[in-house]
Amino acid sequence: MAANRTRRLQKEIQDIHKDTHSGITITAPSGSPDITDFTHFKGHFAGPPDTPYETGSYAIDIKITAEYPFKPPEMRFVTKIWHPNVSSQTGAICLDTLAGAWSPVLTLKSALISLQSLLSSPEPKDPQDAEVASMLLTRPDEFAHVAREWAQRYAGASKPTPGSAKTGASSSGGSAGGAGAGGADEASRKKSEDKERRKAEERRRREAYHGYSSAMVERFVGMGFAVEQVVAAFEYIGIDQAEGEEYELEDEYIGDITARLFGEM
Repeated sequence: MAANRTRRLQKEIQDIHKDTHSGITITAPSGSPDITDFTHFKGHFAGPPDTPYETGSYAIDIKITAEYPFKPPEMRFVTKIWHPNVSSQTGAICLDTLAGAWSPVLTLKSALISLQSLLSSPEPKDPQDAEVASMLLTRPDEFAHVAREWAQRYAGASKPTPGSAKTGASSSGGSAGGAGAGGADEASRKKSEDKERRKAEERRRREAYHGYSSAMVERFVGMGFAVEQVVAAFEYIGIDQAEGEEYELEDEYIGDITARLFGEM
């Protein structure tokens, strides 16, 4: 079982390294890119734009338990952060994905992306840090100010440029009303083309699912596998298509599909 877990983690780490668009990286706890211990990592991501955490760099301590992937990894913020769902003292995290909502189809990358998204969408009514949550609910401007100060102090975030939109300055609208009917026609044409292109892409995606629920397939695609690989694994294991309807897979089937995807059966 430990060998299977290590092979899966190696694949997950490879997928993170290959994905240069997500902004998610993973290293050894020391920060070295050379990973030899597959029970302890450090995750890294940037603070999302249009939040008090923008341009900050956040590090996450990650420990893998013996029950992974059937139990979530243990994660906490190493970088101090002012956020209602993260302890300002210990870095402990309150997030469904790392608790009851965890599923074996999730990965280290999807967990780190969920944490990054949490910075954009805090949940003050389900807090880890009651003081921070109270400030966000009752004094949101003060919360944003303190969160930005912490981002600058602990995460290396830059200060907003004077005159930028984030400082409240507005730009001149001198020729905003100068666009003619030709511009409107061009915009309408592009919108129509985009709509047709999206419809064609959706048709191709449905065909690629071979009758399976797209939501069920996409859970495994989120692990870094191609749709074709996931569908082939479904067919090999004998997963019921259920006329394309989504349903909850039993843990035994999830384990078999995961093993097939990682070349273990």
